[in-house]
Amino acid sequence: MNRKTLVAGLIALGIITSLIIGCVWLVKKIWRGVTDITETTETTQPEPPKPNLPITNIEDAQKTYLALGNPSNATGSLSNADNYLMVNNAYALSYNNSRGSANWVAWRIAANDFGAAERQDNFRPDPNLPKTFTRITPADYTGSGFDRGHLCPSADRSSSPEANSATFYMTNVMPQTPDLNRNVWNDFETYSRELVKKGKVDLYVVAGCYGDKGRLKKKITVPTNCWKVITAVPQGADFSVINESTHVTAVDMPNAPNLGKPSWRNFRTTVRAIEQKTNLNLLSNLPANVQETLENRVDNK
Repeated sequence: MNRKTLVAGLIALGIITSLIIGCVWLVKKIWRGVTDITETTETTQPEPPKPNLPITNIEDAQKTYLALGNPSNATGSLSNADNYLMVNNAYALSYNNSRGSANWVAWRIAANDFGAAERQDNFRPDPNLPKTFTRITPADYTGSGFDRGHLCPSADRSSSPEANSATFYMTNVMPQTPDLNRNVWNDFETYSRELVKKGKVDLYVVAGCYGDKGRLKKKITVPTNCWKVITAVPQGADFSVINESTHVTAVDMPNAPNLGKPSWRNFRTTVRAIEQKTNLNLLSNLPANVQETLENRVDNK
Protein backbone atom coordinates (compact mmCIF):
# COMPACT_ATOMS: atom_id res chain seq x y z
CA MET A 1 0.00 0.00 0.00
CA ASN A 2 1.51 3.34 -1.04
CA ARG A 3 1.57 6.42 1.06
CA LYS A 4 -1.27 8.23 -0.75
CA THR A 5 -3.61 5.30 -0.28
CA LEU A 6 -2.82 5.17 3.46
CA VAL A 7 -3.47 8.89 3.93
CA ALA A 8 -6.75 8.65 2.05
CA GLY A 9 -7.83 5.72 4.23
CA LEU A 10 -7.05 7.61 7.42
CA ILE A 11 -8.97 10.64 6.24
CA ALA A 12 -11.98 8.50 5.35
CA LEU A 13 -11.82 6.75 8.72
CA GLY A 14 -11.73 10.12 10.48
CA ILE A 15 -14.75 11.32 8.55
CA ILE A 16 -16.72 8.16 9.34
CA THR A 17 -15.76 8.38 13.03
CA SER A 18 -16.87 12.03 13.16
CA LEU A 19 -20.18 11.16 11.54
CA ILE A 20 -20.78 8.35 14.05
CA ILE A 21 -19.96 10.62 17.01
CA GLY A 22 -22.20 13.36 15.59
CA CYS A 23 -25.10 10.95 15.12
CA VAL A 24 -24.75 9.61 18.67
CA TRP A 25 -24.71 13.18 20.05
CA LEU A 26 -27.75 14.14 17.98
CA VAL A 27 -29.72 11.08 19.09
CA LYS A 28 -28.91 11.81 22.75
CA LYS A 29 -29.97 15.46 22.36
CA ILE A 30 -33.25 14.50 20.75
CA TRP A 31 -33.94 11.93 23.48
CA ARG A 32 -33.21 14.46 26.22
CA GLY A 33 -35.57 16.91 24.57
CA VAL A 34 -38.37 14.35 24.40
CA THR A 35 -37.79 13.45 28.06
CA ASP A 36 -37.85 17.12 29.08
CA ILE A 37 -41.10 17.68 27.20
CA THR A 38 -42.66 14.63 28.84
CA GLU A 39 -41.55 15.69 32.30
CA THR A 40 -42.77 19.24 31.75
CA THR A 41 -46.12 17.99 30.52
CA GLU A 42 -46.50 15.68 33.50
CA THR A 43 -45.68 18.33 36.08
CA THR A 44 -48.02 20.93 34.59
CA GLN A 45 -51.09 18.68 34.56
CA PRO A 46 -53.72 19.91 37.05
CA GLU A 47 -53.85 17.90 40.24
CA PRO A 48 -57.05 15.99 40.94
CA PRO A 49 -59.37 17.69 43.42
CA LYS A 50 -58.47 17.02 47.03
CA PRO A 51 -60.99 16.61 49.84
CA ASN A 52 -61.61 19.83 51.73
CA LEU A 53 -59.20 20.61 54.49
CA PRO A 54 -60.68 21.78 57.78
CA ILE A 55 -61.51 25.49 57.69
CA THR A 56 -59.03 27.33 59.88
CA ASN A 57 -59.51 31.00 59.01
CA ILE A 58 -62.31 33.44 58.27
CA GLU A 59 -61.23 34.14 54.69
CA ASP A 60 -61.45 30.44 53.76
CA ALA A 61 -64.73 30.13 55.66
CA GLN A 62 -66.32 32.97 53.73
CA LYS A 63 -65.12 31.61 50.38
CA THR A 64 -66.34 28.12 51.19
CA TYR A 65 -69.64 28.71 52.94
CA LEU A 66 -70.78 31.52 50.63
CA ALA A 67 -69.57 29.89 47.42
CA LEU A 68 -73.13 29.71 46.07
CA GLY A 69 -73.80 33.32 47.00
CA ASN A 70 -74.77 35.65 49.84
CA PRO A 71 -78.58 35.17 49.87
CA SER A 72 -79.44 38.57 51.35
CA ASN A 73 -76.29 40.55 50.47
CA ALA A 74 -75.55 40.69 54.20
CA THR A 75 -72.72 42.99 55.26
CA GLY A 76 -70.58 43.55 58.33
CA SER A 77 -71.85 47.10 58.79
CA LEU A 78 -73.24 47.91 62.25
CA SER A 79 -75.92 49.98 60.57
CA ASN A 80 -77.15 46.80 58.86
CA ALA A 81 -78.31 45.23 62.13
CA ASP A 82 -81.12 43.14 60.61
CA ASN A 83 -78.90 41.71 57.88
CA TYR A 84 -75.54 41.54 59.64
CA LEU A 85 -72.93 39.18 58.17
CA MET A 86 -71.08 36.96 60.64
CA VAL A 87 -68.54 34.28 59.70
CA ASN A 88 -66.73 31.77 61.88
CA ASN A 89 -64.85 28.55 61.14
CA ALA A 90 -68.03 26.48 61.27
CA TYR A 91 -70.52 28.51 59.18
CA ALA A 92 -71.56 31.94 57.87
CA LEU A 93 -74.82 33.67 58.73
CA SER A 94 -76.98 36.76 58.33
CA TYR A 95 -78.12 37.90 61.77
CA ASN A 96 -81.37 39.77 62.36
CA ASN A 97 -81.15 41.83 65.54
CA SER A 98 -84.85 42.66 65.50
CA ARG A 99 -85.82 38.99 65.37
CA GLY A 100 -83.09 37.78 67.74
CA SER A 101 -82.07 35.01 65.34
CA ALA A 102 -80.48 34.42 61.95
CA ASN A 103 -82.15 35.12 58.62
CA TRP A 104 -80.09 32.26 57.23
CA VAL A 105 -77.02 30.15 58.02
CA ALA A 106 -74.77 28.69 55.30
CA TRP A 107 -72.19 25.91 55.63
CA ARG A 108 -70.66 22.99 53.78
CA ILE A 109 -70.58 19.36 54.88
CA ALA A 110 -67.63 17.18 53.86
CA ALA A 111 -66.45 13.81 55.17
CA ASN A 112 -63.74 15.43 57.28
CA ASP A 113 -66.35 17.44 59.18
CA PHE A 114 -67.22 14.23 61.02
CA GLY A 115 -65.11 12.95 63.88
CA ALA A 116 -65.09 11.80 67.47
CA ALA A 117 -65.85 15.13 69.15
CA GLU A 118 -68.69 14.89 71.63
CA ARG A 119 -71.73 17.14 71.61
CA GLN A 120 -70.66 20.17 73.65
CA ASP A 121 -74.14 21.37 74.70
CA ASN A 122 -72.72 24.74 75.72
CA PHE A 123 -75.48 27.06 74.50
CA ARG A 124 -74.28 30.66 75.03
CA PRO A 125 -74.43 34.16 73.57
CA ASP A 126 -72.28 34.62 70.49
CA PRO A 127 -69.13 36.49 71.60
CA ASN A 128 -68.72 37.87 68.08
CA LEU A 129 -72.05 39.72 68.15
CA PRO A 130 -71.56 43.50 68.28
CA LYS A 131 -71.99 44.94 71.77
CA THR A 132 -74.77 47.24 70.57
CA PHE A 133 -76.95 44.27 69.54
CA THR A 134 -79.49 42.57 71.82
CA ARG A 135 -77.93 39.60 73.62
CA ILE A 136 -79.88 36.34 73.34
CA THR A 137 -79.18 33.86 76.14
CA PRO A 138 -80.22 30.22 76.68
CA ALA A 139 -82.42 31.40 79.58
CA ASP A 140 -84.57 33.36 77.11
CA TYR A 141 -85.99 30.00 75.97
CA THR A 142 -86.65 28.66 79.48
CA GLY A 143 -90.29 27.75 80.07
CA SER A 144 -91.31 28.78 76.55
CA GLY A 145 -92.27 25.32 75.32
CA PHE A 146 -89.87 25.74 72.38
CA ASP A 147 -86.61 23.89 71.77
CA ARG A 148 -83.38 25.72 71.08
CA GLY A 149 -83.22 24.43 67.52
CA HIS A 150 -79.99 24.47 65.54
CA LEU A 151 -79.73 25.80 62.00
CA CYS A 152 -76.22 24.35 61.45
CA PRO A 153 -76.57 21.09 63.42
CA SER A 154 -74.16 19.99 66.11
CA ALA A 155 -73.68 16.62 64.38
CA ASP A 156 -72.52 18.34 61.17
CA ARG A 157 -69.51 19.61 63.11
CA SER A 158 -68.03 16.70 65.10
CA SER A 159 -64.48 17.00 63.74
CA SER A 160 -63.31 18.92 66.83
CA PRO A 161 -64.71 20.24 70.11
CA GLU A 162 -64.14 23.80 68.85
CA ALA A 163 -66.17 23.26 65.66
CA ASN A 164 -68.96 21.56 67.57
CA SER A 165 -68.99 24.26 70.23
CA ALA A 166 -69.53 26.96 67.59
CA THR A 167 -72.89 25.44 66.68
CA PHE A 168 -74.15 26.29 70.19
CA TYR A 169 -73.86 30.05 69.74
CA MET A 170 -77.33 31.53 70.16
CA THR A 171 -76.97 33.24 66.76
CA ASN A 172 -77.25 29.73 65.25
CA VAL A 173 -80.37 28.90 67.27
CA MET A 174 -84.09 29.46 66.60
CA PRO A 175 -87.27 28.58 68.52
CA GLN A 176 -88.62 25.27 67.21
CA THR A 177 -91.48 23.15 68.47
CA PRO A 178 -90.29 19.84 69.90
CA ASP A 179 -92.34 18.02 67.23
CA LEU A 180 -90.37 19.78 64.50
CA ASN A 181 -86.91 19.84 66.06
CA ARG A 182 -86.80 16.26 67.32
CA ASN A 183 -88.55 14.53 64.44
CA VAL A 184 -88.92 15.68 60.85
CA TRP A 185 -86.25 18.45 60.99
CA ASN A 186 -83.82 16.05 62.65
CA ASP A 187 -84.65 13.36 60.07
CA PHE A 188 -83.67 15.67 57.20
CA GLU A 189 -80.43 16.56 58.99
CA THR A 190 -79.65 12.85 59.33
CA TYR A 191 -80.48 12.22 55.66
CA SER A 192 -78.09 15.00 54.63
CA ARG A 193 -75.22 13.53 56.65
CA GLU A 194 -75.89 10.08 55.22
CA LEU A 195 -75.60 11.49 51.70
CA VAL A 196 -72.10 12.71 52.54
CA LYS A 197 -71.05 9.52 54.33
CA LYS A 198 -72.47 7.01 51.85
CA GLY A 199 -72.88 8.90 48.62
CA LYS A 200 -69.31 10.22 48.34
CA VAL A 201 -70.55 13.80 47.95
CA ASP A 202 -70.09 17.11 49.72
CA LEU A 203 -73.06 19.36 50.43
CA TYR A 204 -73.51 23.10 50.26
CA VAL A 205 -76.25 23.88 52.79
CA VAL A 206 -78.25 26.98 53.61
CA ALA A 207 -81.09 27.07 56.15
CA GLY A 208 -83.28 29.64 57.82
CA CYS A 209 -86.72 30.56 59.05
CA TYR A 210 -89.47 33.05 58.29
CA GLY A 211 -92.83 34.22 59.58
CA ASP A 212 -93.95 35.53 62.96
CA LYS A 213 -96.05 33.70 65.51
CA GLY A 214 -95.17 35.69 68.62
CA ARG A 215 -92.13 36.57 70.72
CA LEU A 216 -90.11 34.96 73.49
CA LYS A 217 -89.22 37.37 76.32
CA LYS A 218 -90.02 40.20 73.89
CA LYS A 219 -86.67 39.46 72.25
CA ILE A 220 -86.95 36.45 69.95
CA THR A 221 -89.42 36.07 67.08
CA VAL A 222 -90.95 32.60 66.83
CA PRO A 223 -90.98 31.62 63.14
CA THR A 224 -93.95 30.03 61.40
CA ASN A 225 -91.68 27.98 59.11
CA CYS A 226 -88.17 26.57 58.89
CA TRP A 227 -86.53 25.81 55.55
CA LYS A 228 -83.34 24.26 54.20
CA VAL A 229 -81.68 23.75 50.80
CA ILE A 230 -78.90 21.21 50.14
CA THR A 231 -76.82 21.09 46.94
CA ALA A 232 -74.61 18.04 46.28
CA VAL A 233 -71.27 18.09 44.49
CA PRO A 234 -68.74 15.24 44.01
CA GLN A 235 -66.46 14.76 46.99
CA GLY A 236 -63.76 17.44 47.03
CA ALA A 237 -65.22 19.40 44.09
CA ASP A 238 -66.18 23.06 44.18
CA PHE A 239 -69.35 24.78 43.03
CA SER A 240 -68.08 25.20 39.44
CA VAL A 241 -69.18 21.60 38.66
CA ILE A 242 -72.84 22.35 39.43
CA ASN A 243 -75.10 22.01 36.37
CA GLU A 244 -78.73 21.38 35.46
CA SER A 245 -78.45 17.75 36.62
CA THR A 246 -77.08 18.52 40.10
CA HIS A 247 -78.99 17.03 43.04
CA VAL A 248 -80.71 19.85 44.95
CA THR A 249 -83.27 19.30 47.70
CA ALA A 250 -85.36 22.06 49.29
CA VAL A 251 -87.71 21.62 52.24
CA ASP A 252 -90.09 24.03 53.97
CA MET A 253 -91.52 22.79 57.28
CA PRO A 254 -94.16 24.36 59.54
CA ASN A 255 -92.95 25.24 63.02
CA ALA A 256 -96.05 23.70 64.57
CA PRO A 257 -97.02 21.35 67.40
CA ASN A 258 -98.66 17.98 66.81
CA LEU A 259 -96.77 17.33 63.57
CA GLY A 260 -96.40 13.69 64.47
CA LYS A 261 -93.64 11.80 62.67
CA PRO A 262 -94.24 12.21 58.93
CA SER A 263 -91.47 11.72 56.37
CA TRP A 264 -89.37 14.79 55.69
CA ARG A 265 -90.12 14.14 52.00
CA ASN A 266 -93.66 15.37 52.58
CA PHE A 267 -92.23 18.88 52.94
CA ARG A 268 -90.19 19.05 49.74
CA THR A 269 -90.65 22.20 47.72
CA THR A 270 -88.75 24.33 45.19
CA VAL A 271 -85.94 26.74 45.89
CA ARG A 272 -87.95 29.36 44.03
CA ALA A 273 -90.92 28.95 46.39
CA ILE A 274 -88.61 29.52 49.39
CA GLU A 275 -87.17 32.61 47.72
CA GLN A 276 -90.64 34.04 47.20
CA LYS A 277 -91.54 33.57 50.87
CA THR A 278 -88.25 34.91 52.27
CA ASN A 279 -87.19 37.55 49.70
CA LEU A 280 -83.80 35.84 49.51
CA ASN A 281 -81.75 35.08 46.39
CA LEU A 282 -80.41 31.55 46.77
CA LEU A 283 -77.84 29.89 44.47
CA SER A 284 -77.11 33.35 43.11
CA ASN A 285 -73.52 32.58 42.03
CA LEU A 286 -74.66 29.95 39.54
CA PRO A 287 -75.28 30.74 35.85
CA ALA A 288 -78.80 32.01 35.18
CA ASN A 289 -79.83 28.97 33.13
CA VAL A 290 -78.63 26.58 35.84
CA GLN A 291 -80.45 28.57 38.52
CA GLU A 292 -83.65 28.53 36.48
CA THR A 293 -83.59 24.73 36.18
CA LEU A 294 -82.51 23.87 39.72
CA GLU A 295 -84.71 26.40 41.51
CA ASN A 296 -87.92 25.28 39.83
CA ARG A 297 -87.49 21.54 40.30
CA VAL A 298 -88.86 19.52 43.23
CA ASP A 299 -86.44 16.75 44.21
CA ASN A 300 -87.94 13.26 43.81
CA LYS A 301 -85.11 11.14 45.20
